[in-house]
Amino acid sequence: MQAVNQDGLGTQHAGTEKAPLSARAEDIEAIVARASTNEEQAWAELIGLYSRRVYALAKSRLGDQHLAEEITQAVFVVVFQYVTDGRYQAKGRFEPWLFRIAINRIRDHIRRTTRRPGHTHETGSLASAPAKTWDGHEEMDRLRDAVSQLPQTDQEIIALRHQAGLEFKGIADLLDEPVGTLLARHHRALAKLRRLLNPAAAHENTA
Repeated sequence: MQAVNQDGLGTQHAGTEKAPLSARAEDIEAIVARASTNEEQAWAELIGLYSRRVYALAKSRLGDQHLAEEITQAVFVVVFQYVTDGRYQAKGRFEPWLFRIAINRIRDHIRRTTRRPGHTHETGSLASAPAKTWDGHEEMDRLRDAVSQLPQTDQEIIALRHQAGLEFKGIADLLDEPVGTLLARHHRALAKLRRLLNPAAAHENTA
């Protein structure tokens, strides 16, 4: 399998084209089928498609670049093992399957660290906010603090949608929830973020 660089990106070999940012499920399955034979170009395409997104998800949830790099590497090691030894069974659902591996790794890390005495887990900074683009450290600190006040499950939904770039159907599949329920939770989470970021406006609306 092609190595994942420290910035979460797959190394591009000379003469190969960068993989597209998105692809249809059937196209992904065709790449996975080629990867199952340990074809190097197929692994380059999978890493090109997903390593940035896995890294962004891990960085947003853990707030640590090096941990995000480790998680990204570990996720692709698991994917490689399952795909090449025939254990991959999620035909047509590769993307939610891959991100389920990633989110489980992230959850495991959070559980381990929060068990340590005196440790409080804080959500990492989001590279892009759902409602607007935030510039400057002060705004990012406010956003990070607001996100950290959401329930962990809502933090995951925000990160999966706005950092990992999953469609709601894929997130619903990953979290085993109806799409309608997920959409409602996402809407409520964004509304709570807006209230936390602008409490004065929220007070005026309820006055």
